[in-house]
Amino acid sequence: MHLTRKQFTRLVLEALDSLPPRFQEALENVTVLVADWPRPEQLRTAGLGGRGDLLGLYEGIPQVERGSGYNMVLPDRITIFQRPIEAVCETVEQVTEEVRATVVHEIAHHFGWSDEELAEMGR
Repeated sequence: MHLTRKQFTRLVLEALDSLPPRFQEALENVTVLVADWPRPEQLRTAGLGGRGDLLGLYEGIPQVERGSGYNMVLPDRITIFQRPIEAVCETVEQVTEEVRATVVHEIAHHFGWSDEELAEMGR
């Protein structure tokens, strides 16, 4: 499965647009990017060895950890990795679902939810 960057980016934008308005409005100082593969330092940040294991990554200061001194800070980054997502999917529909799930997962980190809390919510 391989989409053009334009097609994949459109799926990411659609996933962002599908978020409930209260979450869209609460996003603060964050940018969402698309990359082919994670860089080695991103894999280290995530504690992973294989670049195909990382579908998305949040890098920044979660909103719940921002204090009164939080200002003049570069935006947090959410990166959605196109090639690893395509590698785990066989159809455009599966890519669409995985992109949305990955975007939601990384947005949740922006709000301060841990992987453990997200797993608990998924049960």
